[in-house]
Amino acid sequence: NVFLNQETIAHFCFFSLAVCGRPRFSDGVDISSLKRVFEVGEEVTLSCEQGYLPSTASLPRITCTAAGEWTSANLACSPKMCQIPRPLQPFAKGRTEAPFKSVLNFSCDDGYVMVGANESRCLHDGTWSNPPPVCKGVSCPLPRPPREGRIAYDKPATGTETIYGQGWTYECNPPKAPTYERGSCMADGRATEPPVCREVSCPIPPSIPNGVITFAIMRQHGYKEKVKYSCNEHYTLEGEAEIQCQNTGTWSSLPACRAPCTVGIKRGRIFYNGRKMWIEDLKPNRVLHKEPVVFYCKNKVDKCGYPVASTCNDGNLPIPDCFEGESDQNDHVAPSSNVL
Repeated sequence: NVFLNQETIAHFCFFSLAVCGRPRFSDGVDISSLKRVFEVGEEVTLSCEQGYLPSTASLPRITCTAAGEWTSANLACSPKMCQIPRPLQPFAKGRTEAPFKSVLNFSCDDGYVMVGANESRCLHDGTWSNPPPVCKGVSCPLPRPPREGRIAYDKPATGTETIYGQGWTYECNPPKAPTYERGSCMADGRATEPPVCREVSCPIPPSIPNGVITFAIMRQHGYKEKVKYSCNEHYTLEGEAEIQCQNTGTWSSLPACRAPCTVGIKRGRIFYNGRKMWIEDLKPNRVLHKEPVVFYCKNKVDKCGYPVASTCNDGNLPIPDCFEGESDQNDHVAPSSNVL
C-alpha cells in the first residue's frame, strides 16, 4: 500500500501539469525526431524537413515554460522548387516552377509511343526524378493488298513503312467487292488486315413516293453501279439524287420527294420569294418544301404590323397564331404604312 499526504499529492499534481507536449507547427517543420513529452525548461532547436527552406537565417529555439506551453518561434518552411523544363511550360499553364513533391505525369498523343518514364517527381534537392520522355511516332509495315485486288493510298507511300493515320482504300477486280473498303495504320503499329473479295449484287432499285428512277434498267445491279432519281413536278428532292450499290449488297440511302404547301389563309399579306403581296395574288397558291413565308400580323392594341416567319415542311406550312381560329381575316391585315 502507498500512503500519500496532502503535501505529496499537491507536489505530484503540480509536477504532472508542468510538462509540454510535442510542439505543433505548419507543414515543413521537422518534429519527427522530437520526444512526446518535455519538462519545464527544456529547449528544442527547430529545423525544416528535407526539401523545405527555413524563413530565417538562424534556426530558432523554443522553451517549455512552467505553464506547460512553448515559447513562440517565427519559423516558416517553404518547399524547394523544381524548374519545369521549358518545352513543358505551355502544358503547365505557363508556370515555370513546381514545389517539392509535385508530380509531372506524361502521356503521348494517339499514334505515338513513349520512350522514357511516364512521370517525374520534384525531389528535395530541387531536381526531377526523371527527365521528360520522348514521344516517338508509330509506324506500320505497308499493308497487304487483298487477293484479286489492290490498294489505293490516300497519300503516296514509299519504302516499306507508313505512318500512323495514313489511310487507304481496298479495291477488288470487277465485279467483285471487298468485305470492307477502308484501312489504315493504327495506333498500335498494325496495318488493317486485307479484306476478302467476293461477288456482290444489289436488288432491283426501289421506287420512292412522288418520284421516278431515271435512265435505269429495272434489274439487279453490281457493286458500285448507280441509279438516279428525280421527283414529280413541284416536289423537292431531299438527299442524294444518285444511289450506289454498296459492298454490303445494299443500296446507299434513298432520297425523298417532299411535298409543296399551300398558304392556308383567306385574307392577309405575305412576303414570299422576294415579293410582298396579298394572299389572293399568290397564283398558284403553292410554296415549295423548305421555302420560307413571312406573314404580316396586326397588333390591335398598338395598331401596327409585325412579321411572323414560317417554313414549308413536306406539305405542312404552320399558320401563325394571329391568323388561326379567326373568322374575320380583315382584322389581321397590317396597313401598308406599318409593315416592313
